[in-house]
Amino acid sequence: MSTTIAVNGAAGRMGKTVIETAAEREDVEVVVGFHATEAGEIDGVPVVDGEEAADALAEYDVDAVVDFATPEAAVSVAGTCADAGVALVVGTTGFDDDQLDALDAAGESVPVLKATNFSRGIQALLRTVREAVGALDGYDLELMETHHNDKVDAPSGTANTILETVQDQRDVEPVYGREGHAPREDDEIGVFARRAGDVRGEHELVLAGNDEVVSLSHRAEDRAVFAAGALDAAAWLAGREAGRYEFGTVVDES
Repeated sequence: MSTTIAVNGAAGRMGKTVIETAAEREDVEVVVGFHATEAGEIDGVPVVDGEEAADALAEYDVDAVVDFATPEAAVSVAGTCADAGVALVVGTTGFDDDQLDALDAAGESVPVLKATNFSRGIQALLRTVREAVGALDGYDLELMETHHNDKVDAPSGTANTILETVQDQRDVEPVYGREGHAPREDDEIGVFARRAGDVRGEHELVLAGNDEVVSLSHRAEDRAVFAAGALDAAAWLAGREAGRYEFGTVVDES
């Protein structure tokens, strides 16, 4: 039996990709979409205004919501999911502290899985980052990311996750770009964001020292990578107990 999915942010780049990717699978089915400014259909999937989400979750018997919208829309649908008892997978980034608290509150009523990146390759990268940073103590660290020219948050959520992974291993402070007279400190990590064209997502961590350079990088060739991971997460999450979950657990168990 397939998992029934609603997509929040259905008319956006990632929302459309989730709908297209689900159509090629048998374990999930997108039955409805929500979007703040558009209604109608996308690839045969009805799309309703986000304010109608509560009624739609009941009408279409939704098992899980996959969210790739804005922080405000994600928080709104999180409250709706909590009231309706529907699992929530969040791929939106750029939340402030209050918005993150709202997701935590939803996790007290329903299962919530938030990830900055749904690529299995990124999960492998994060594990490699932990080992490399722990093994190469004292090496200089620089973090770079590139995304399409419509991305509004910087650094990317994935870059922030990589940064947090580094900081779990070493006490370093991020320096966001450099300008003018800016000598490098031993306890810093440079963080740089580029926005250009239609780049899906590129991330690179450089570790340099001892007359050598180690470069750990990941590049997504297609947004379908993230859509597939989010759908994997939704199928895994539906029906579980309330709480907060991690995408790494989905990867480990599947």
